[in-house]
Amino acid sequence: MTLLELYNTCRKRFPELVHKVDEEHKRLWGSVDDEFAYSWFETLAHTLNHEMNHGVDPVELAGLFEYLEETYLTGDDEVRNCIDVGFTESLFWQVPPAKAARYWLLLPNTLKDLYIDFHDTKPA
Repeated sequence: MTLLELYNTCRKRFPELVHKVDEEHKRLWGSVDDEFAYSWFETLAHTLNHEMNHGVDPVELAGLFEYLEETYLTGDDEVRNCIDVGFTESLFWQVPPAKAARYWLLLPNTLKDLYIDFHDTKPA
């Protein structure tokens, strides 16, 4: 799977979340363009952080987390780098540990490992 395929598949599989991400991405970058898919995944992480801070049901994010783990394990180098650096490194930013704990429990081990490899600790 390529980064563009990942981007387009996420858009199809998670339309409600994509709407929120697109709005935030437009606010930050002025537009949504598949040419900048990598930065869109960073915006995805920031949008999820906002959702976590507002107490969205963790189960609502589980499918996305599982999909990103699966894609990380099967994607090309660009996909793996995007999920690792663009998405996972930004996940849980400014989410208090007490709020992050519920989401951390549902995060697949592969993404947990990426997070800990970068941050040297878990968020919760």
